[in-house]
Amino acid sequence: MIAIIVAATAGVISGWIFGEDMLAFSFAGDIFLELLKALAIPLIVFSMISGIASLKDIRKLGSLGASTVSYYLVTTGIAVFIGLVFVNIIKPGMGFEAIALDTIPEKVQQKTEYSLIDVIAGIFSANLFMILIIFSLICGIVLSIINKKAQKVIMAINYFHELTMKILHWFLWIAPLGIFAVVAARLGKAGGGEAFYAELIKVGKYSLTVILALIFHAVIIMPMILRFLAKINPVEYFKQILPALSTAFATASSSATLPVTIESVSENKDISEQVSSFVLPLGATINMDGTALYEAVAAIFIAQVYGIDLSFSQQIMIFLTANLAAIGAAGIPEAGLVTMVIVLRSVNLPLEGIGLLLSVDWFLDRWRTSVNVWGDAVGAAVLSKFNMGSKNKT
Repeated sequence: MIAIIVAATAGVISGWIFGEDMLAFSFAGDIFLELLKALAIPLIVFSMISGIASLKDIRKLGSLGASTVSYYLVTTGIAVFIGLVFVNIIKPGMGFEAIALDTIPEKVQQKTEYSLIDVIAGIFSANLFMILIIFSLICGIVLSIINKKAQKVIMAINYFHELTMKILHWFLWIAPLGIFAVVAARLGKAGGGEAFYAELIKVGKYSLTVILALIFHAVIIMPMILRFLAKINPVEYFKQILPALSTAFATASSSATLPVTIESVSENKDISEQVSSFVLPLGATINMDGTALYEAVAAIFIAQVYGIDLSFSQQIMIFLTANLAAIGAAGIPEAGLVTMVIVLRSVNLPLEGIGLLLSVDWFLDRWRTSVNVWGDAVGAAVLSKFNMGSKNKT
């Protein structure tokens, strides 16, 4: 944990001072991310199959699935509500001197007609993690049903799960080097500290609104949920999850961070591995508290910049579409920019406004991804408490 924090800090300092020279480390960062994603694949498959196959009563899976989705919908809704409150109080777009934008940013040009159907389809199509989750879910159910005949298979899968966790544990020792490379190279790509600071100042009030809202959700709401529902000390749990949060901030990818999240959560003896093996992969795919909050704030900000007065019903529409769009957002860097199209389209806001956010989106993406991962970890604790009891009892 200490090494990861030191590496991330060193990456910030190096990227800030040396700027584009740090792009030389980008290859190391890319390798690190690809290795993380590669580890996530066997982790999802073996952990989910192992956890589901070990259920004595398969009916518990239906209850777990329903409570997981319901919990994620509620917490994401709370996050969006917080974002709307902050952006309406601070009003970061009022008086903003916007540069005339007459073109839709290239990153979203191919998604100008993004719809709710696209969101639903996007959860399953071209989403490797969701496909793996479904495959592992089916395999686990089948093995659970034919339990006695499949004992050797289940035992082999359990061994492979332990093997993967051991490899992950070794991999985390070199994680600080990868995190340093990712952070330093990304800040270097932004032109170094002075260039990034200049861009940040231009949209400083907007960035501050997003960060304050994310911090409120992460530091006030999530710890309250953790304390009162999961009966877990928020400070101690935060310390356990810190490696995952640091990795999330560095990589801006909840999917790439998933192996570290699983490793961090597994250290808590009060959380059932059966529950976390199901909840965490699903959360990395559909639970996006930070992304949903960010999209709601961004939409209202663009409306304020363009002098568009949104009615209460229009803000309700933003609330609903931000929740749905976040579910369809892939757990990769800057995926929220694409799904933001549906939020803006829902209330006829100009897509050109997304151009106002591009210069600092990569930075804010790290904040919202960290909140996404923190939400997954808290969800694992809460759902473990209500579905399976402690790890020691399972």
